Amino acid sequence: MNETLDFLVRHGAVVMFVALFIEQVGLPFPATPFLLYAGALVGSGKLSTVTTVAAAVAGSLVADMIWFYIGAFTGKRALKMVCRISLEPDSCVRRTQDLFARFGMRGLVAGKFIPGLSTLLPPLAGSSGVSIRRFLFFDSISSVLYCGSFLLVGLLFSNQVEQIVAALAGLGTGTLALIIAFLAAYITYKYVQRRRLLHELSVARITVDELRQQQEAGGNPLVLDLRPASEIDDDPYLIPGALHMSIDDVARRQHEIPRDRDIVLYCSCPDEGGSAKIARRLQRNGFTRVRPLLGGIEAWREREYPVEMRRAPETTPVVAV
Repeated sequence: MNETLDFLVRHGAVVMFVALFIEQVGLPFPATPFLLYAGALVGSGKLSTVTTVAAAVAGSLVADMIWFYIGAFTGKRALKMVCRISLEPDSCVRRTQDLFARFGMRGLVAGKFIPGLSTLLPPLAGSSGVSIRRFLFFDSISSVLYCGSFLLVGLLFSNQVEQIVAALAGLGTGTLALIIAFLAAYITYKYVQRRRLLHELSVARITVDELRQQQEAGGNPLVLDLRPASEIDDDPYLIPGALHMSIDDVARRQHEIPRDRDIVLYCSCPDEGGSAKIARRLQRNGFTRVRPLLGGIEAWREREYPVEMRRAPETTPVVAV
C-alpha cells in the first residue's frame, strides 16, 4: 500500500489524467477518491496545484471529446453504445435527454456531477448538432468545476484525508483487495440483475413482423411508445396507432390501458430494457397480455413498415413510409 501512495506522489499528474479519462469514458471506475487525495497532497505541498488541476481537466476533456465526435458521426446510436457500459442503462438515456432538453448546454455543467449522465451528455450534444466551440466552452467549465471542487474539498480536509489514507495503508494490501472485490461484486450483481430481467421476458417478446401481421389481420393490439417527450419532439413518428406514454407516466395512467387487448411496448433503451421493466410491472398489476417489441421502432423502420406522426389536437395523423 505504501508503494502505491509513493507512486501517486511521484506520478500525480499522470494518475489524475488516467483516472478522470477512465471515469468520463464511462467505465465503472470512481475518480473521486483520487481527486480528494490529490487535493490533500496539494495541501501538503507534495503536488503542484496547476499541474494537478490541468491533468485532471485534460483527462476529462479528452474523454468527452471522443464521445462528442462519436455522437456527431453516429447520431443517437452513440447513446445506446455508452449505455451498454453503464450500470443503469435502462434509465440513463431518458434522464439525459430530459436534462438536455430542459437546460440545453447548461445541463452539461450540472450533469458532470451526476454519475452516468456525465458520460452521456457529450455524445448527446454531438448528435444534436452543437458546435465544437460551444461544446468545448461549456465542457471546460464543467470539467474545471468538477475536478476543482473535489480537489478543493481534499485540500480543505487534507489532514483528515491523509489520516484515512494512512489508516488504510496500515491495514495492508488485504483492504485494497477487499475494496476491489466489493466493487467487482456490485458490478456483477447489476449485470446479472439486468440479464435476469431480459431473460424473464425474452420468450414474451414480439417481433416487428408479428406485430405488423397482427395489425394487418385486424388484431387491434395496443402499442405504447415509451420514449421520453424530448425524443418524441425530435422524432415525432410513431408506429401506426401507437399511444405515447412516457415511462414515468405509466403508473398514473394505467386506467387508460385496457386489460382485454394485447399490449406491445417499445422505447429507446438498449435491449428493450425500459420496456421490459414496464412490462413486468404491468404484469404484476394484472395485465397478462403484455410484450416488449424486439428491436423497438428502429427494427420497425428497418423493415420499412409505415409510421405515423404523433397526433396533435384537432389534427389528422400523417402516414408515411
